This record gives sequence, structure tokens and C-alpha cells, in this order.
Amino acid sequence: MMKRAPWPVMVAMLLSIALNLWFAGAPSLSWFPAALIAWYFADFASGITHMVMDYKPCRQGIGLDRLYFFEGSRESEDYLALRGRVWREMGPFEKLVYDFKNHHPRPEALGRRPMLVQIGSTICFASLPASILLNLAAWLLLLPGWLVFGSVILLVGGTFAQYFHGTLHRADNPRIVEWMRSAGLLMSPDAHQLHHDTLTRDFATNNGWSNPLVNRIFALAIRRRWLTESGLTPQ
Repeated sequence: MMKRAPWPVMVAMLLSIALNLWFAGAPSLSWFPAALIAWYFADFASGITHMVMDYKPCRQGIGLDRLYFFEGSRESEDYLALRGRVWREMGPFEKLVYDFKNHHPRPEALGRRPMLVQIGSTICFASLPASILLNLAAWLLLLPGWLVFGSVILLVGGTFAQYFHGTLHRADNPRIVEWMRSAGLLMSPDAHQLHHDTLTRDFATNNGWSNPLVNRIFALAIRRRWLTESGLTPQ
């Protein structure tokens, strides 16, 4: 289950991003292409992550299959007791893998989660460490401003990937999400529905720019059996 990042981690993330931007220096024309390239790679990262998590097998023998295929109310005492027992057996990463699979039959659940919950795991395990490393690299290696700024855009796109995914499964979104969709910077729910209809294509969920490449990588992974359909649901 996704959780909100602890407030000290959130504060550390904001301060680290602010320092990233300070290292980027004064804006220049080179920032624009750097931002577009970074936005593409943020989408690509969302697609590869989504693909791997969808098809990575869950650990067997702890009851995840019974949890996933549970018939009846998910507010019932039986379901909550089963979830409590299974959750105690799982680590944070295993819960995240399960969440990706559980999203397919119940996509609306992701849209109901608050933004800070949706981005919490990403901040803790990826964004904050990456931002700190970027600051160290910018300080020690004197990175050019356009590269630092592009890296910040990549961090922001990666951090909010699951939130952007969640907005595809809800009708009421902030105005900025609608503006970004109109500009082609975020994908539409109809475009994302192609993934849910097949589970074999269009894994990227930020804007879909990288889906042609991600689809080719997925086809190769299936052909080489690096990924198999048995990983789509808990066994």
C-alpha cells in the first residue's frame, strides 16, 4: 500500500530541489530543449517502471492470490483481516509491486488516493537520493546549467509519474492537469485506456511520447521471456 512520505523527507526533497535550481544558475535558451528531452525520458522511465512492475511475479505462498481474487466487500472484516495478515509478511517493495497489479482490475482506486500518497514511495526510494546526487555532481563536476535544469525536470516528471497516472482514472483534476493535457505534455484517459484494454502496450503514463519505444522493448522482453504473462497476477 502506498504511503505518504514522512514530513522530514518532504522538506528535504523541497530543499534539495531548490539547491538543484540554484546550481542550474540563470535561465537560458538551452533550457527549453533540455526540458523537452528530460520530459521525454521521464515518460520513458514511467513506461519501463510500469512494464516491469506489471509483469514482475509476486512472492508466492503468503496469500496474495487470495487477497487479489477476494470475492465480496473489500470493506468487510474478512478482507481487512486477510490484508492485515498478508501485509505483515511483505516488505515495502513487494507491496508496491502488488499495487501495480491490483490497479488493473480496480483502476479507480489509484485516482482516489491523495497526491502526497501517490508520490511518497517515489520520493523516498528514488527522487530524494537522485536529487542529492545531482547536487553533489553539480558542485564537484561544475555541470552546465542546462544539464542541471534538465535533470530537475526529469526528477519532477519521475516524482509525479504515479500522480499523473492517477489523474487518468479520475474526472476531477486540477486545472493545470487539463492545461498540460491540452498542450500535449500529459496524456489523455482515452490514450491510457489502450493499456488497460490489452496490458501489452502503452505502459508510459506521463504523456505517452515514449510508448513506441517502450512497446518495442516490451515485445523483445516477451520474446526473450524476460517477462511472462504469469507475472501479471499473484499466483
